[in-house]
Amino acid sequence: MPTLLLLRHARSTANVDGVLAGRSPGVGLDARGAEQAAELPARLAALAPAAVVTSPLERCRETLKPLLAARPELPVHVDERLTECDYGEWSGGKLAELAADPLMATVQQHPSAAGFPGGETMRAMQARAVEAVREWNATVTAEHGPEALYVMCSHGDVIKSVVADALGMHLDLFQRIAVGPASVTAIRYTPLRPFVLLLGDTGRLDGLAPPPPAEPDAEAESGARGTEQSAPDASAAEVGGGAGAG
Repeated sequence: MPTLLLLRHARSTANVDGVLAGRSPGVGLDARGAEQAAELPARLAALAPAAVVTSPLERCRETLKPLLAARPELPVHVDERLTECDYGEWSGGKLAELAADPLMATVQQHPSAAGFPGGETMRAMQARAVEAVREWNATVTAEHGPEALYVMCSHGDVIKSVVADALGMHLDLFQRIAVGPASVTAIRYTPLRPFVLLLGDTGRLDGLAPPPPAEPDAEAESGARGTEQSAPDASAAEVGGGAGAG
C-alpha cells in the first residue's frame, strides 16, 4: 500500500487573526503562508508523488498552487471528505472568546463526545477523513503500485484525527498531536499496520525518497543458490529501529 503525505494548508489569515475559520468562505493565505506554499516544490523535489488529493477550501488550493505549477503533470482530485470540520455556530468565532464556552473543555479533554451546535461531531469528522484515506490508498495502489506516494492537503483537526487512527490512538487523545501550517506528516500504510514516518515536519522531505537499487552481493548470492528466498514483510516493524532511509 502507498505512502501518504498529509499536508496541512499554509498559514491563513484566520490563523493570524485567532479566528476559527471552519468552512467560512474567503479565507486565504497570509503573506507568510504564501511563502510557505512557495517553498513546497523545493521541499518535495526529491519525491515523485503519483497524485494530489485536496480539501475544496480556498486555503488548501492556494497552498498547492506553487507545487502544481512546478509539477503540471500531477493529477489533482478534490475530495469533500477532507474539508475542515463543520464547527457550525463556532465558525468565524474568535478562539479567545470560544475558550470560555463550556464546550471547549469537551473539545480539549473528551473530543469523541464533542458536537458543534449546527455543525458535526468530531467523531464524524474522523470517520469521513479515515474513510477517504483508505479509499485513496486502494485507488493509488491499484493505479500506481504499492510503492507509490501521494499528497493529501487538508486541515489541522482532520489531519490529527487521521494520525490518531494510524497510531491506534483513541480520538480522545488526538489533542496531543500537533501539526503546524504547511507541515507534512508521512504515513506508510501496509496490509497489517500503518507506520508514521514523519509528524508535522516543516523541512525538506528527501529522506522519504526511495533508496537506490541495492548492488547484488556475490557472497550472499552464492550462499542463496538452491534456497528459497522469502520476500520481506512490508508490515513487519524493524526491530531495533532499522537503518533509516538512505
